[in-house]
Amino acid sequence: MVESSTSSHRPRVAVVDYGMGNLRSVTRALMAVGADAYLAATPRLAESAEAVVFPGQGAIADCMDCLKNTQFDAFLREWIAADRPFLGVCLGLQALFERSEEGNRSGLGIFPGVITRFPSQGHLRIPHMGWNEAVFKESCPLTAGLRVEGEPFYFVHSYRLVSTDPALIWCETDYAGRFVSGVRRGRVMATQFHPEKSQVKGLQMYRNFLTLTVR
Repeated sequence: MVESSTSSHRPRVAVVDYGMGNLRSVTRALMAVGADAYLAATPRLAESAEAVVFPGQGAIADCMDCLKNTQFDAFLREWIAADRPFLGVCLGLQALFERSEEGNRSGLGIFPGVITRFPSQGHLRIPHMGWNEAVFKESCPLTAGLRVEGEPFYFVHSYRLVSTDPALIWCETDYAGRFVSGVRRGRVMATQFHPEKSQVKGLQMYRNFLTLTVR
């Protein structure tokens, strides 16, 4: 069992509640590792947080419509542009890019790249569901307690990012070829896998994320 942070300070973390996403389990996981995590249904409720987590699941079209209707689209662009601590999870990674083949829908356009569907291959199931390894490019504070050469995390997705700015790529995974399973720039990070479903190592990743709130 992973223990909560021993620090007396509990970083205030807003979990974006835009009408979609695995909100409750993400919030509970963050609280378990020492965050003062809460659901934020409006940008105004999130703006005072020390960090923002954007969980997502479902279809990109619904996700982008919800972000626009709640005005979280503009909020997330501004938050990330300011290099404030941010973590996107699953669809929360895909929405950061320019476009998705799913419905040919535009994303937030924060990072360069197109989200594409896994190719049909007889021996592989789509969606990509279950445990698979993420291989990290290098050791850093965000990989503390994780094996850089490969750590298993839990995935559920039919679309993936294959190419983007190489400087953004944090980790990669092999399924129907290699795809980008994590990106990072400054204090902004996002994962295609679900840390909150990835047991001890997933909680370790959330704990590492909280270190971004410390200057």
